[in-house]
Amino acid sequence: MYPESFKTSLELVQKNREKNIAFQPERMSYEQRQRLITAFHPDYNKDAFTTLKIGANKGEKVPTELAQMLQSHSRIGAYSVDLTKPDYETDVLIIGGGGAGAVAAIEASAAGADVVIVTKLRLGDSNTGMAEGGIQAATGADDSPVLHFIDTYGGGHFAAKRELVSRLVCEAPEAILWLNELGVEFDKYADGTMLTTHGGGTARSRMHAARDLTGSEIMRTLRDEIANRKIPVIEYTSAIELILDQNGNAAGAVLMNMESGKLLVAKAKAVIIATGGAGRMHYQGFPSSNHYGATADGLVLGYRAGAKLIYADSLQYHPTGVAYPEQILGALVTEKARALGAKLVNKNGEVFVHPLETRDTTTAAIICECTKNNNGIATSRGTGVWLDTPMIEKTHGDGTIEKRLPAMLRMLKRQGIDIRKQPVLVYPTLHYQNGGLEIDQNCMTANIRNLFVAGEAAGGIHGKNRLMGNSLLDIIVFGRNAGKNAAKIAQEIKVEALTLSHIEKFEKEIIDLELEIDTVSPKLLPNYTNEKPI
Repeated sequence: MYPESFKTSLELVQKNREKNIAFQPERMSYEQRQRLITAFHPDYNKDAFTTLKIGANKGEKVPTELAQMLQSHSRIGAYSVDLTKPDYETDVLIIGGGGAGAVAAIEASAAGADVVIVTKLRLGDSNTGMAEGGIQAATGADDSPVLHFIDTYGGGHFAAKRELVSRLVCEAPEAILWLNELGVEFDKYADGTMLTTHGGGTARSRMHAARDLTGSEIMRTLRDEIANRKIPVIEYTSAIELILDQNGNAAGAVLMNMESGKLLVAKAKAVIIATGGAGRMHYQGFPSSNHYGATADGLVLGYRAGAKLIYADSLQYHPTGVAYPEQILGALVTEKARALGAKLVNKNGEVFVHPLETRDTTTAAIICECTKNNNGIATSRGTGVWLDTPMIEKTHGDGTIEKRLPAMLRMLKRQGIDIRKQPVLVYPTLHYQNGGLEIDQNCMTANIRNLFVAGEAAGGIHGKNRLMGNSLLDIIVFGRNAGKNAAKIAQEIKVEALTLSHIEKFEKEIIDLELEIDTVSPKLLPNYTNEKPI
């Protein structure tokens, strides 16, 4: 239930609802969006970034919290692990058990490679499993990969690598078909045609979904396929350092059992980093919609080994994270709610932004409304604006929310809020890592051979802003490519003597610059207690 202090604002929202349903604000011009984003988006908070002093991206700015991890000491010494007696040997080692890692494992296995997945939590504990709204693909008669490309490239501020965007959109229809054939239960009409909706910043309705449980449904299917293929999965075990061979090629990883702390060595002919995002780094103190293990580990592993980052200064703050109650602060309220007709209104019950602007624009608009315009609703943990969800059923009829947004309905109902009758208080939540390790079209890093990256840990695909539905698409398209290409490489190469000399080299840079560093990385898990972190 909402507190008494919200009563006046709630009454204004209800009073203006019919008028607001009929009112559609104009979309902003590109120039208007840029002015708003530059003034209010967190990526433009200059005080929140630090210039890197060592590594492949020396001289570039990244979030201060990430810089601390990138420039930390390794969790192991260069010679504290015996590399001559590996605990595991495989063709393809996949670091990460979310969507991208699972897809890569399936395709590498299908190509005949021996595969091992290592994941610090359980298989499927990932941002993929928490994704709600859907997956984009140009499958409609009025749509095409060209239109999808224009939306994606423009939505990313024309900063993405064009060849990666091209691969993303051109392979999207096949990705949907692949998932459908694996058994993903997409929403469909009675005749079997897939039901689609619009997403923010899209010119066509191309969002394929499984209610608002799309990521969970995809992850369920991928887990089943991994089990069917009998692909080994090492759970509750983190990769804490990459292993290179004497030629500088990726050749495995040092692993740490999360319960015992025991170190293990995994030798491989190819390595795929699929560790996901960074929301649990809580950049700038923002809450996050991400799963518990999203701490940018893959970026740290790749960077210390010499891989280059791209757009590491760009994060996505999903505009509609829960702002009240604080028990679920930052939890995602899917963009699909706005695609179905819910609009954002301020404390006076006024619509202040088009419901399907791009995410960075909408985020900036909400922050502006709550700060400069002072039209937010105050809570004990900050401010928020209303997402007027009752508009959905007034537009599409009773039962729409229960049918199309069942997870969101249950989540809020457990907190005493019925979104069919009451709006949701929202504020931007840290959601996605736009940048990551730079890859080519084959998902390999530019300067470390046999090291592949897929999913949220990869950079360059979305530019400096991601459109809804392109992340689930990203993990399928590039997960499949990473798996296939890693399997192919594994057939062609011979691994030379293993080494961790890159750790010693990195440590020397820290010493030579006399950097005062008292942290180790990767972070592995967030610390929400006063106890010493892992």
